[in-house]
Amino acid sequence: MRLSGKVVWITDADSPAGKTLIRRLAGEGARFILNSVSGGDALRDELAYCRSVGAKTAVACVDLCRSAEVDGLLDEAAESVGSVDVLIHNNNKVVPLSVAEGREEPFLDVLHANAKSAFICTQAAGRRMAARQSGTIIFVSSIHAEKPTGSSFAYSVSRSAVKMLAREAALELGRSGVNVNTIEMGPVEGDDATFASAISTLYDDYHYKVPNAVLGTFDDLADAVLFLASDQSRYINGAELRVDGGFVLHYMNHKMKKPQKT
Repeated sequence: MRLSGKVVWITDADSPAGKTLIRRLAGEGARFILNSVSGGDALRDELAYCRSVGAKTAVACVDLCRSAEVDGLLDEAAESVGSVDVLIHNNNKVVPLSVAEGREEPFLDVLHANAKSAFICTQAAGRRMAARQSGTIIFVSSIHAEKPTGSSFAYSVSRSAVKMLAREAALELGRSGVNVNTIEMGPVEGDDATFASAISTLYDDYHYKVPNAVLGTFDDLADAVLFLASDQSRYINGAELRVDGGFVLHYMNHKMKKPQKT
């Protein structure tokens, strides 16, 4: 088992991505610190699975933008499951917002949820990892760290901020044995609604803009996370792994792999 004995902290355990990660990493021997907005209510099946495979878990609901609460979570969890070895920051808030007419409040809300929380969590986990000269930080981000959405500029800004946070952290924490990497996730089922836009056609026929016309799933994300969390990736630091099936490379609609008309 590639994560045997490692303590993995997932910042949004209730999300579909979080639930998939719990099941996949528990099967590889991980123990968990799970931040759950529902206090674990949305994770009953996942927690049952963890118990069935002997994966210890600590479940809490804290404000990830408050250093004191985050430090408290990690200190308490250290007593029950152990000190954090792997941080997976997977907060992913999307709010429709335009540059021309967007209000300040939702803009800051998205930045706090996606970027400020990443900073606070990185600082808290990074200190503990650096003291042990070992650790892994993985940011689950998006292709929209570089490619505009046409529907939520605040989301793109927050993803770009995390991209540079990861690079800076990789440089600084890397000197203390901590690897910091980013996964830039491409489209999954439902993203056409999430990023519906009045000014961009990016997500029109988005299934077919993946060259092989097969959308990714959160299982694909879990595969990438498992690799970066394991010792197999010991020499990977400061990298951005794009998991999108080639979606961002698309530029010719007439070449899309659509089903043949009969």
